[in-house]
Amino acid sequence: MINKLRLLAFLSISTLFPAVGADLRVGLIGLDTSHVTAFTELLNDPKHKQHAPGAKVVAGFKGGSPDIESSWSRVDKYTTELQEKHGVKIYSTIEELCQNVDAVMLESVDGRPHLEQARPVIKAGKPLYIDKPMAGSLRDVLEIFRLAKEANVPVFSSSSLRYGKNSQAVRNGSIGKVTRADTFSPAHIDKTHPDLFWYGVHGCESLFTVMGTGCQTVKRGTTADGRIEVTGTWSGGRVGIFRENSKGYGGSATGEKGEAPVGQFDTYAPLVVEVVKFFQTRVAPVPPEETIEIFAFMEAADESKRQGGAEVRIADVLKKAAAR
Repeated sequence: MINKLRLLAFLSISTLFPAVGADLRVGLIGLDTSHVTAFTELLNDPKHKQHAPGAKVVAGFKGGSPDIESSWSRVDKYTTELQEKHGVKIYSTIEELCQNVDAVMLESVDGRPHLEQARPVIKAGKPLYIDKPMAGSLRDVLEIFRLAKEANVPVFSSSSLRYGKNSQAVRNGSIGKVTRADTFSPAHIDKTHPDLFWYGVHGCESLFTVMGTGCQTVKRGTTADGRIEVTGTWSGGRVGIFRENSKGYGGSATGEKGEAPVGQFDTYAPLVVEVVKFFQTRVAPVPPEETIEIFAFMEAADESKRQGGAEVRIADVLKKAAAR
């Protein structure tokens, strides 16, 4: 009887964790973004110069949003490429996909369905990485983290901009405590999402990578040439500013020990490496509190715009989102 119980325990554990040395089986949800093919190349091709070992994409759920042109016009192309070039098996439901993978990358370009797409993954107990934007609203961000905490399932979300080497160096103390940071990125807007959620999230991610949490108020205005400019005031009087810039990604940070460039894009590889580590350890590299504050910052920027550029408290935005 004891031996039978041991066997049952072993079998249950083996369904949660792959054999030692084996690649983790990864499933992709939402095949309507170039990220799915780029990430799969990094994971599945050992000859790629930036190959990220330890995991392999084996499954996909097509998804797609009929009211977003950049989704419906590309989803078939990327799905076919994953099937024909990488042998990815396409499943008709997320539940079925979860039965055949060890971990999941939620890639749908549209943040609105992320909450509903995350539910079955969390229910299945699979570690979940959610690509930008984490959701289509701050309320949904809060709900995803609530569900994950309740089920004790590891979840994290991040833009690839977080893992630029200069931003990481500053985050890790290269110039001491940061007192001011200015970051910029493109900020294309889609009518289906709050303004900065769609693309400005990249530059906002860089801002919080070096500033950390503690933003208290947000004020939105425009640059001299009419582009978006959002100023955040952190505890202790620290200041972080995000600006729209159609020409690329970057910025600078000032700390106790000097200044440094931040915000550059250093390919997808550093992010994918971190995602694999996350899947292996089940420890999120970015605290939920920080991701929540990023989305509260962006939501507060929209609220400031609605109020004609008034200063908006992060605490008020979080309270409103939590109460809905």
